[in-house]
Amino acid sequence: MTEPAAASPNAAPSPNLAAVHERLRAILAPYRGRLRVANDGPGGMTLELPEYAGQPWGFAAGTRLGKRYVSYYLMGVYGDDGLAAAISPELRKRMQGKSCFNFTRIDEPLLQELEALTATSIARQPAITAAALKARRTSR
Repeated sequence: MTEPAAASPNAAPSPNLAAVHERLRAILAPYRGRLRVANDGPGGMTLELPEYAGQPWGFAAGTRLGKRYVSYYLMGVYGDDGLAAAISPELRKRMQGKSCFNFTRIDEPLLQELEALTATSIARQPAITAAALKARRTSR
C-alpha cells in the first residue's frame, strides 16, 4: 500500500482556513477608515494607529493566514490588563502568547466575543500606546 503524499510546504491553506480568515478580517473591517491599513493581502491584514504609522508601537490588530490555523492579533489585550482579564476561558484557550488568538474553524460565539473585545481594544489603543511610550521614556 502506498503512503499518501505529504503536503507541499508551499501548499495553499485549506479552503476552510480561507473562510476563517475572511471571517476574522470582517471583524477588523469597520476599523479600516479609522486606522491605517499597513498590509492587506491574501496572507493577512495589519492595522496600525495612523499617528505611529510604520513604528512597532503603532500596531493595533491584524490577521495572518497560516497553513494550519489563522492567527488574530490584538495588541490592546497585551497592553491593558482589564481587557486581558475580560477574556472568557473558552476564548483564552485560543490564545498563544499575550495577544494572539488562533482559529482553525469558525466558532461564531467565540468570534462574537472577539468582535466585542476588538471594539473595546481599538477604542483604548491610543491611550494604551501613549501610556506605554510614556513608561518607556521614564524608564530610561
